[in-house]
Amino acid sequence: MKLWDKGFSTDKKIDLFTVGNDRELDLILAKYDVIGNLAHAKMLHKIGLLTSEEIKNLEVELNAILKTIEAGEFIIEDSFEDVHSKVEYLLTEKLGDTGKKIHTARSRNDQVLVDVHLYLKDALTEINEGVDDLFDLLILLAEQYKDVLLPGYTHLQVAMPSSFGMWFSAYAETLIDDIYFLKAAYKVADQNPLGSAAGYGSSFPIDRDETTKLLGFETLKFNSVAAQMGRGKLEKSISFGLSSVAATLAKMSMDICLYMSQNFNFISFPDELTTGSSIMPHKKNPDVFELIRGKCNKLQALPMEFTMITNNLPSGYHRDLQLLKEGLIPAFSTLKACLEMLTYSLKNIRVRTDIVEEEKYLYLFSVEEVNKLVQNGTPFRDAYKIIGKNINEGNFNPNKTVVHTHKGSVGNLCLDEIVAKKNKA
Repeated sequence: MKLWDKGFSTDKKIDLFTVGNDRELDLILAKYDVIGNLAHAKMLHKIGLLTSEEIKNLEVELNAILKTIEAGEFIIEDSFEDVHSKVEYLLTEKLGDTGKKIHTARSRNDQVLVDVHLYLKDALTEINEGVDDLFDLLILLAEQYKDVLLPGYTHLQVAMPSSFGMWFSAYAETLIDDIYFLKAAYKVADQNPLGSAAGYGSSFPIDRDETTKLLGFETLKFNSVAAQMGRGKLEKSISFGLSSVAATLAKMSMDICLYMSQNFNFISFPDELTTGSSIMPHKKNPDVFELIRGKCNKLQALPMEFTMITNNLPSGYHRDLQLLKEGLIPAFSTLKACLEMLTYSLKNIRVRTDIVEEEKYLYLFSVEEVNKLVQNGTPFRDAYKIIGKNINEGNFNPNKTVVHTHKGSVGNLCLDEIVAKKNKA
């Protein structure tokens, strides 16, 4: 059954090619399709296109379908093109002509749009919750290890003293930037497209304010053409939010892979969070973090993928847009899993507390010694030369006590301020 069926069959190869994996992906959208149907039916009743008995029967059957979805019993057989045709079929099977009325004043285009908008609002909320959990843990670890020095690197060369408190809280504060992107994406999703029909509105006197209220949208996408043009732009907006979080996770995972290696040996994890080698008995491999890095790097390709699918499409609906679901829906489950695994693993991190005592980190404190001379009245360029000469002649014996006081430094991490900023975001 197809919503656009006119009584003749489509070539089997064409059918397989055009449907693709829509049925599989639509199972994730099924809940939202029913919610959209409920709101649409209530609006049709409000404007007199459904009787009181019809809306009552539709609500009963739609809620019954919703229960099968929530129980994991809902399926979309190959004989149905998508979730929309399956739901309408079930309604018609139970209610006859009343079921056929559900599509009044609506197109599959705005039906897909409202399903995706509702799904994305929930999916973004779940990602935000995952970001919250990781943020809270990073702040906790930053407080716990704020006094443990960690070598800072530039150009992958030993540079200046940092601390584990600074490292953990750096990623916590970076997550706030990601939250800004996620909030912007949510704002784009929080607009009701229902009622735009095929992209040019309807001759029925529908009440779009009513469906906006029933579906919990902040506002509606007023212009029907703009609502249809949102398909693609919405997904692209979401992709930037997901990509931003993914970039943070990938970078931290790369740090962890480096810091776990024997050449750095800054941190470790319990054996059960690492993997071994098939021939090297000494290996403890950071597979979890390598996979987080790889998966998150794939996610960072989403904005370009969506750009290439939608680039130069004119206004109005085009079947190309169907392909967006293939990248978008799995991206959420991937990022959610990465957030969960990174948070779970970091709860078990083991931090070395004596790293800077190693001889190779002696020069980590060169700038500290330069600054001490400057504070005692030596011009900076002269102080720089003095310490440089001491290093070259092997006479460099620094005091390894680090005293930084300005905001955002090793000695003043501003954790409370970072938490306040995040709460505001």
